[in-house]
Amino acid sequence: MVRRISSGSVFEAEIGYSRAVVQGGMVYVSGTTGYDYATMTLPEEVEAQCANTIATLGRVLEEAGSSLDQVVRVRYILPDRRDFPKCWPQLRVAFAQARPAATMIEARLMEDAMKIEIEVTAVCGE
Repeated sequence: MVRRISSGSVFEAEIGYSRAVVQGGMVYVSGTTGYDYATMTLPEEVEAQCANTIATLGRVLEEAGSSLDQVVRVRYILPDRRDFPKCWPQLRVAFAQARPAATMIEARLMEDAMKIEIEVTAVCGE
């Protein structure tokens, strides 16, 4: 059985995707940016965007029956790789237990104001 989860982002409906898909004991979370999806506001600083992104991922994983501690794969996408070290302290805390396989990619994001996008895959219910 496939279960789809929404974060309430207008992008999900406009583009046609789910924030996360749960199937076969795994949770696949779409690339998530630093928006506060309740207010649809985006802070300027990469650190604040990173904090919002981690919070959204945590909520979505919990709804899926998982957690940040069960992440097995993470992809970080930043338009400026020089911003990545600014996020390390938060990422080190968020993924301290999981220690997932990780990749950092430098690429432009959907909006110029977006400074980080994180995609994760996690195990469910272990």
